[in-house]
Amino acid sequence: MSLNKSMHPRNRYKDKPPDFAYLASKYPDFEQHVHTNLAGRAMLNFKEPEAVRALTCTLLKEDFGLTIDIPLERLIPTVPLRLNYIHWVEDLIGGRGEPRRGIDIGTGASCIYPLLGASMNGWHYLATEVDDICFDYATRNVEQNNLSDLIKVVKVPQKTLLMDALKEESAIVYDFCMCNPPFFANQLEAKGVNSRNSRRPPPSSVNTGGVTEIMAEGGELEFVKRIIHDSLQLKTRLRWYSCMLGKKCSLAPLKEELRKQGVPKVTHTEFCQGRTMRWALAWSFYDDVTVPSPPSKKRKLEKSRKPLTFMLLQPTVKELQSQASSIGCPSNPRPVETITAWLEKTLSDLKVLYKRVPCGRKEQSLFLTVVENNWIHGRQRRRDQGRHLRELPRAPPSGISTTPSSVTAQHHSSTQIPDSSHSDSHTPTADSGTEEDVIMDPGAVQHFLFKCLVNVKAEEQDVAVEIHWVEGQNKDLMNQLCTYLKNTLFRVVAKPLGT
Repeated sequence: MSLNKSMHPRNRYKDKPPDFAYLASKYPDFEQHVHTNLAGRAMLNFKEPEAVRALTCTLLKEDFGLTIDIPLERLIPTVPLRLNYIHWVEDLIGGRGEPRRGIDIGTGASCIYPLLGASMNGWHYLATEVDDICFDYATRNVEQNNLSDLIKVVKVPQKTLLMDALKEESAIVYDFCMCNPPFFANQLEAKGVNSRNSRRPPPSSVNTGGVTEIMAEGGELEFVKRIIHDSLQLKTRLRWYSCMLGKKCSLAPLKEELRKQGVPKVTHTEFCQGRTMRWALAWSFYDDVTVPSPPSKKRKLEKSRKPLTFMLLQPTVKELQSQASSIGCPSNPRPVETITAWLEKTLSDLKVLYKRVPCGRKEQSLFLTVVENNWIHGRQRRRDQGRHLRELPRAPPSGISTTPSSVTAQHHSSTQIPDSSHSDSHTPTADSGTEEDVIMDPGAVQHFLFKCLVNVKAEEQDVAVEIHWVEGQNKDLMNQLCTYLKNTLFRVVAKPLGT
């Protein structure tokens, strides 16, 4: 399942993912890693470290004007996911306008967070690194992009986090710190042994990180706890402390640790890209900071409910128009009126309560209240009708003489006349009110399966039917009804009424 729609709303790749074909035509180094599948779509093999590195370098060059070098034996960051983190820090510190100072703990060979923050927002960074190779590459990447006045890369001893790094910066108050900690505690965990749910698919991309980048004693949980303990001593030296997490199960114990330590402001978020999920935790000791709400709850509330839709093409619409008189439509009805009338007939047959509601021009809207599922047995009813027709009396064999009266008597004796006292309670009768009273008052129903809104609108020469969920017990029932309505219209066209 793609999670791109859940990316940060300001992420440039949210609604416009990278165009591999275009990038390949512009960058020869990237082109050699792009292949075309059977459908003619440009593809990239994310299992190949060279391909992943080429994509990262190409996106940074194309979209941010940054030129970087990354060794294959060190972590190769994905640009959209890192961009999510940058945008979330913008939310934490209250925008991008003013000059800000931040710390990147373990900046890596790419130095991607400082490069993005400095080039996009003009932020000042103190970038720390313990690995010699990563430190050398990070320093060169800053220099070749002419950002040395904004980014300071410092080499620190192993296990150095915030306390030691800030010894020489005692007079500076930083706005934030960022950290992409080592996710794993050992080699087995890094390979997914005993740490990855067996039901999950294998990772879709290769992991190229060095030992210090992907592993730490106790994994990410203990690593972030050490940052928390540093923050308890530094407190207001930083306005916001933050860390990315590779495992959702790390979030709850870390939040509990912050609660135990009495940290007043805590929040978290999710970073989504492709099929990859990451989580982030942030905390502050300042009373005046604005705490962004966790997006997971907001996304559930704001999740768009896409309607069920089917399209009736012009030939189908014309055929239904030609038969519209058989259901009482006036001559030459408009396409939308025709389809609406056919839908109303089908809904009446199903004993679905409906009424027309106000809508825009060139469309019709029906508000439906479904009380019982009558469409599920439609096929059985059609079979029973066919069986009944086959069982009607036929002409007797030659040599046997019968009179019309005897045939009539035989028919009446073999056919049961239904008792009106057992008729369906939803069927209009003389003492139950008019048909309009029964069918056209869905608002009076207290118990129902679901309610929905049907929109019928013109799409050039075609007609589109949309069904929007309103409320009820089960959306699968609405899906079934949508399929039934569509198939009924197509069946009318395939086998006109009266044939």
